[in-house]
Amino acid sequence: MAWNPEALPDLPGRTFAVTGGTAGIGYFIAEQLAGTGAHVVLLGRAPERLRTAVTTLRARVGSARLSTIPLDLTDLGSVAGAAERLVRLGRVDALIENAGITAPGPVRRSTAQGFELAMGTNHFGHFALTALAMPVLTASAARIVSMGSLITRLRRFDLDDLQSVRSYSDFRAYTQSKHAVQSFGLELDRRLRAAGSPVRSIVAQPGFSLDRSTPDRPGISTRVPAFRLLAPVCQGKDHGAWPAVRAAADPSVEGGAYLGPARLGVGRPVPGTAPATSRDPALASRLWTVSEELTGIPFRITAQ
Repeated sequence: MAWNPEALPDLPGRTFAVTGGTAGIGYFIAEQLAGTGAHVVLLGRAPERLRTAVTTLRARVGSARLSTIPLDLTDLGSVAGAAERLVRLGRVDALIENAGITAPGPVRRSTAQGFELAMGTNHFGHFALTALAMPVLTASAARIVSMGSLITRLRRFDLDDLQSVRSYSDFRAYTQSKHAVQSFGLELDRRLRAAGSPVRSIVAQPGFSLDRSTPDRPGISTRVPAFRLLAPVCQGKDHGAWPAVRAAADPSVEGGAYLGPARLGVGRPVPGTAPATSRDPALASRLWTVSEELTGIPFRITAQ
């Protein structure tokens, strides 16, 4: 049967962890998965936003099974603590790596470990979280869902200036980080398969998902009337959640898949083709090595 994002299957007994589940697309990923009867774990930086998200989710899904884990992707110490909490859960069927910064600002800023803010948050933080959580992900035969972006089709990936030291703009830094996310997600699946691991890695991109088309959720989002001219090319963040939800929950989706809206920026989630740069194994291998060196975290993959 065709996947219907508006009629999800019942998934009691499953556990889905969502980074950045307190706002935007991440919140709607959590809401949709909570409606399946699964246990949803929200990972976020601000305690008050975690509380608000839980309150809103319970108002929408009365039977929701929820828990929270503090996570600040800009600090590898916090990342290690969150990974330890995930491992202690004993089961994680999917880790959905949605959190990210889209506008790092006009001036180059750094994370606690000195990484450029967008790259440190969107890529290095998730790279470290995934590596440290691999014991529970492997034991659960989990899916790892990386959140890509259509923006990677607009500007090339410059691995030689990965952290925008020589040339910085907030647009460039964000694009660089999303190239890294996609490249990592597809390389991870290649390595998982080569190792005989039961884990699968999938990349999802949400299309053109804007606040102005997003449904109201108290404390989370407020609908802003959409411009009529934008209606055919953009969608709400509730629909932007669809590719990641399908990547996490649809058993027919294979590892290494790249999911996005059917009409590029809008529509139901379908398999597509990632940009050539994201599919380049040589480039991805270089990125992997750099990521291990800079984070100081070896990424170990085992069959069991």
